[in-house]
Amino acid sequence: MKTMKLGSSMLDVPVVAVGCMRINSLDKTEAERFVQTALEEGANFFDHADIYGSGTCEEIFADAINMNADIRENLILQSKCGIRKGMFDFSKEHILESVDGILKRLKTDYLDVLLLHRPDALIEPEEVAEAFDILESSGKVRHFGISNQKPMQIELLKKYVKQPLVANQLQLSITNATMISNGINVNMENDSAVNRDGSVLDYCRLNDITIQPWSPFQYGFFEGVFLGNNKFPELNQKINEIAEKYNVSNTTIAIAWLLRHPAKMQPIIGTMNVNRLKDCCTASEIYLTREEWYSIYRAAGNILP
Repeated sequence: MKTMKLGSSMLDVPVVAVGCMRINSLDKTEAERFVQTALEEGANFFDHADIYGSGTCEEIFADAINMNADIRENLILQSKCGIRKGMFDFSKEHILESVDGILKRLKTDYLDVLLLHRPDALIEPEEVAEAFDILESSGKVRHFGISNQKPMQIELLKKYVKQPLVANQLQLSITNATMISNGINVNMENDSAVNRDGSVLDYCRLNDITIQPWSPFQYGFFEGVFLGNNKFPELNQKINEIAEKYNVSNTTIAIAWLLRHPAKMQPIIGTMNVNRLKDCCTASEIYLTREEWYSIYRAAGNILP
């Protein structure tokens, strides 16, 4: 597995991260096999959130990997907080309480990365800054970032927070590529030109913030996967054609398409299938040509002006 620096930090991470949102769908034996396979593939970056399985996913992961001090040294653990039932909460009290809960469930003393999950309309960035300072000075969190935030929200946070924000987790896939298409269709009179995110892709590149695409196989908002879906015949034909050329699976090509972008993104894969996990990891060895990348982009219905 190839590695990269996470944002402006010196933290080396695999280019593919393992999302654990669905690990509670596995029994103990399956979960153990899944995490062991990830480690064998060099995918030792595991992404969590305090709301996944209402916290049970973190507990299941810790048990599956038989967490102890020696094992912990070989893991990179990221989790997210800020989503509560019926609201978002970036208050100092909630952030600190959430991290304590996360650490307890993961059976660890620290997180490598903490992300603020969904933008809180009532954010008081001074409180976030206080929470980050406490978490950093106590050794509970080593790096910080955000999720689903646009440039001006990040700028507001950066005005008060002294720690670098190393990652921004955003929805992105071949079929959900508005952050790419609005940069291609500048000043054009079509839907692809609509800037829905404040040019977050360019912003993150300019500010050394690693974009972590979530749901890299989904279309719409959790409407389903595009691979093998008869709603996307042209796209699947093109992906399969390129997959055959490289002698890999269509899953591999879908992740390779994200990795080909020069923004140096780190996709968060959510599969709990060990074979698809391996296919995702194989993507780090595939470098699509410019022609192949654009042919997939167009086959998904994205237009060039």
